[in-house]
Amino acid sequence: MHSGRMGASNVSTTSDFTLVGLFSHTGPHLILFFLVATMFTTGLLGNTILIFLIATDSRLHIPMYFLLSQLSLLDIGFPLVTIPKMVADFLQERNAITFGGCATQMFFLMLMGVSEGVLLSFMSYDRYVAVCHPLHYQVLMRGQVCLVMVGASWFSGELVASTLTSITLRFPYCASHTVDHFFCELPALLKLSCADTSAYELALSISGVLILLLPLSLVFTSYGHVLGAVLRMHSAEARHKAFTTCSSHMAVVGLFYGAAVFMYMVPGSYHSPQQDNMVSLFYSLITPTLNPLIYSLRNREVRMAFVKAMGRADFRVKQ
Repeated sequence: MHSGRMGASNVSTTSDFTLVGLFSHTGPHLILFFLVATMFTTGLLGNTILIFLIATDSRLHIPMYFLLSQLSLLDIGFPLVTIPKMVADFLQERNAITFGGCATQMFFLMLMGVSEGVLLSFMSYDRYVAVCHPLHYQVLMRGQVCLVMVGASWFSGELVASTLTSITLRFPYCASHTVDHFFCELPALLKLSCADTSAYELALSISGVLILLLPLSLVFTSYGHVLGAVLRMHSAEARHKAFTTCSSHMAVVGLFYGAAVFMYMVPGSYHSPQQDNMVSLFYSLITPTLNPLIYSLRNREVRMAFVKAMGRADFRVKQ
């Protein structure tokens, strides 16, 4: 499957990999570097504020916001795995990563990626129950159910990440050890293997269907029912509120799954390393930065909680 296979004698004995960074020390790249650093900071701040508001404002102590706080937690972890390392490499002008560091990056990225995909499907179910079965919402989305949903999200991520990481790192890797990517991601690492990985890549594509399309089918099913219920609503205000909440979630789902499907379900021969870098930057940085903005700017309860928190902070300062 890969044209550049080397013989067993050329398998590298070093445990380090070299990452191909996104930036060089030129004018346009420096501007892009500062944009990435700004987005990283904005995303961390936005998601931290959202978690703080959900934890401290009693009006946000409902299942939808509990699940949203978990999404924000994943969106804090996602860029933390890749961006600080990339920034440090750029500033120090070195792109080496140890075998253990590479394994850690790959594991945590898959852990959070799969967990987020499953969590988004549970969040769509929450909206389905809220809109289509409001009288049963307290029972169907009680505390224990929410905890099971979050536990299932994290467990599925841990199961997939530990399995795929351990299999991927058992392959022999060729002498160059240069990963044509700005972090250790499974598709980029497989291209360096000296063994025939075609059977494994086929298995990955099949598992990708389950990992990505199963939660996505739940999302589409839930929102199909939600859309039907919204269109049948007689109250314009209720229709607007339901549509605003659900459209925010659909925007997040579209951003996340669009990038993930391109990366893991479109065969590697159909996209270049440059495209992989841009798509990976999109779902590891841009999407986690946009998520809190999408939810807070379009959500009246979150905006009110933020105003209330700012009012309390202002009062303390004046005292």
